Amino acid sequence: MSGYKRMRRQHQKQLIALENRLKAEMDEHRLRLQKELETHANNTYIELERLAKRHAAQTDKEMKSVAAEERRIQQQIVAQQKKELTTFLENQKKEYRLCKDKIKEALQEMSEDPCTPKEEKQERLSRHKETIQRSQAEEEAHLLAQQRLVYDRSCRALKRRSLVRRHEFEQEQLREELNKKRTQKEMEHALMIRQDESTQDMERRQLQMLQKLRIELMRLQHQTELDNQEEYNGRRQRELHRKHTLEQRQQPRNLKTLEMQIKKQFQDTCKVQNKQYKALRNHQLEVSPKGDHKTILKSLKEEQTRKLAILAEQYEQSINEMMASQAMRLDAEQEAECQALKQQLKQEMELLDAYQRKTKSQMETQHEREQQKLEQKVSIRRAHLEQKIEEELAALQKERTEKIKHLLERQDREINTFDTESRSLGFGSLESLDFPKEDNR
Repeated sequence: MSGYKRMRRQHQKQLIALENRLKAEMDEHRLRLQKELETHANNTYIELERLAKRHAAQTDKEMKSVAAEERRIQQQIVAQQKKELTTFLENQKKEYRLCKDKIKEALQEMSEDPCTPKEEKQERLSRHKETIQRSQAEEEAHLLAQQRLVYDRSCRALKRRSLVRRHEFEQEQLREELNKKRTQKEMEHALMIRQDESTQDMERRQLQMLQKLRIELMRLQHQTELDNQEEYNGRRQRELHRKHTLEQRQQPRNLKTLEMQIKKQFQDTCKVQNKQYKALRNHQLEVSPKGDHKTILKSLKEEQTRKLAILAEQYEQSINEMMASQAMRLDAEQEAECQALKQQLKQEMELLDAYQRKTKSQMETQHEREQQKLEQKVSIRRAHLEQKIEEELAALQKERTEKIKHLLERQDREINTFDTESRSLGFGSLESLDFPKEDNR
């Protein structure tokens, strides 16, 4: 039994050691998963910071590019207007020379007329020159005013186009930022799902290891109990066999003792009969005539001999009956003891078998309950994880919608304000203006 107790204690130690090892393994697993999530969160923060810096650099580069393009287009407009003005002035000069030639021809015709004074001719020539010069100056001023209006309107349109391009650039960057956040969030969710699946696998594997060890230890325990019971049964049977052998060995001695007791009883009876015979003989001799004494003695002697013979026969019969009864009683007692021992050992074996089946059934029930509990725990944890993922995606989508909405509203206010200022400055609609594109070099 001490060995059995040591085995049970050893089994308990093995179970405790395995549970502690599995707990430490699970703690290490959870710590590793937490570090993975923290690393992913740090990487996400770094990626978003890098994206923000890149957006800032792109914005600065884009604004410089837009400003350079505005200057280029303005320079092109100025150059084009200078070219137009030069052409216009040259045309005016040609026109002035043609008009001057025509006036000279008219004056020559007038000079041939003697009625026209010379002063009148000079005055007419001066008036024609002044009219032409005034007309050309007005046309030049009108052209300059038109060019100034076109330049101002073009600059205003350029600013509007730059504003639209900045808005488009902001929208593109915002979409990129939101897509990046969504991608990182989806990667985080995929990591969380993988971690949950790995945790499920580890929990199932650990439970399987623990239950497998329990089953093995119970098998060893049941086998040890069965071996102990069989050893106990054999020992009880051997002890009973030794007892029966000893009883059979001691039976002749017991029978001899009983025979001596019967013999002593016979001897005591014989002594009593002898005393009674002597007393009867003396009484018969006293009351009988002396001549009958011989016959009386012979008769008494024969009676005594007959009774002693009967006693001897009874003695032999008693011994034989005693011998037979003792042998039968011993066999019956031994057989009864054997049957009783067999029945007792059978009942004990049945009780042991019932106890082992009961403990095995209880362990199977416990294992099934642990399996159901684990599956329920896994299911609940997965449902919470999926709910968390849905809530985070919904919050991310809400943030995306709000940011896009706020950006579009701000941009719409800016473009409306700009168009309102443009209309107040008298530029009208600026959306249909085209500008010369930069030459590909």
